[in-house]
Amino acid sequence: MKSIKAFLLLIAMFAMSFNAKADHDQVITFNQMPQAAQTFLKQYFADKVPLVVTMDWDDYTIVYDSGEKVEFDKQGNWKEMDCRTSHVPSELIPEQIKSHIKATFPGTTILKLDRNRRGYEVKLNNGLEVEYNRAFQVIDIDD
Repeated sequence: MKSIKAFLLLIAMFAMSFNAKADHDQVITFNQMPQAAQTFLKQYFADKVPLVVTMDWDDYTIVYDSGEKVEFDKQGNWKEMDCRTSHVPSELIPEQIKSHIKATFPGTTILKLDRNRRGYEVKLNNGLEVEYNRAFQVIDIDD
């Protein structure tokens, strides 16, 4: 019985240490971000005031005082832009997505743009989320 309790305790300790390492964001300065990310932010988010910059083992995240958040990979390529209080800069939205949104959902703006291996995910100011594959074909619409 004691060995079972010891074994369960060991498993619990391992699980807690694994969770602690999995969520290990380190606060860094803007200048510690990859150069590509710094250039991107200076070009498209220059008027925003950074609140916090964090680094995880595989990405960098900057949060602005206005609520905007931009996430980058290790090389400084953007992965996600979340512009809750404004909208994603138009010049950063792929033309195919921009055209589709304008034709299908007139009058809406893109609040969030997520780029991953499968394609793109877009969140609109009307609450809809549209998912595109790498060929910019719509694969899902969620409300």
